[in-house]
Amino acid sequence: MVSLSVNLNKVALLRNARTLDIPSPVHAATAVLQAGASGITIHPRPDQRHIRPSDVRDLAALVKSWPGVELNIEGNPLHQLMDHVRAVRPHQCTFVPDEAAAATSDHGWDLARDAHRLRPLIAEAQVLGCRVSLFMDADELAMAPARVLGADRIELYTEPYARAHGTEQSGQSLQRYQAAAQAALRAGLGINAGHDLNRSNLASFLAAVPGVLEVSIGHALIADALEFGLSHTVGLYLAEIRRAQSMLRELR
Repeated sequence: MVSLSVNLNKVALLRNARTLDIPSPVHAATAVLQAGASGITIHPRPDQRHIRPSDVRDLAALVKSWPGVELNIEGNPLHQLMDHVRAVRPHQCTFVPDEAAAATSDHGWDLARDAHRLRPLIAEAQVLGCRVSLFMDADELAMAPARVLGADRIELYTEPYARAHGTEQSGQSLQRYQAAAQAALRAGLGINAGHDLNRSNLASFLAAVPGVLEVSIGHALIADALEFGLSHTVGLYLAEIRRAQSMLRELR
């Protein structure tokens, strides 16, 4: 089944609004893992607006006590991310080309421009034992170059899909993601996906796009948790992943 990695940035963002340690990212991580999530994702930015270096260490220690659970640290490797990768050696690091002041990730890598800077960092992370995923737009022509660069996986940036979902552009958008995923598979890349996936659009995406191994979901899941509770919300997202499998079986 497709793995669900829960992004805890918004838990840390709320915690940072006060000088108290509530809500605790470690407590939230424990809750989502007990509810069946397969991984934890964190994005420690240089300004520490949400995840702090102490959170990285504490969550890495927690995940070690959960066999089979993965820690995914994402961020721009040109902006101090590698300090965290070197310190805790996560199972996966997702390289994201966001600017330090960006509100959120909003585009994939331009490999023609950035390959020479990424290549040694990908190699270093792999030497440290980390799987490397590159955050990429749904561009089928960029998949083979990502593999040549040394990436193990790509994470498809799914906000354009989410914006098109339920509109007349939905089918055309899905076709771009299908083509990109097929190109990634041909190149020998694993496929992750993330950004603005939610309970309304997740199953449709997974049923249409081949080869997705992992989805990383934060904002929508934490927003749903305000209404349904964190543990129950994880169950709702896992149910959407299972629904996608049922949709695939019906298509066959």
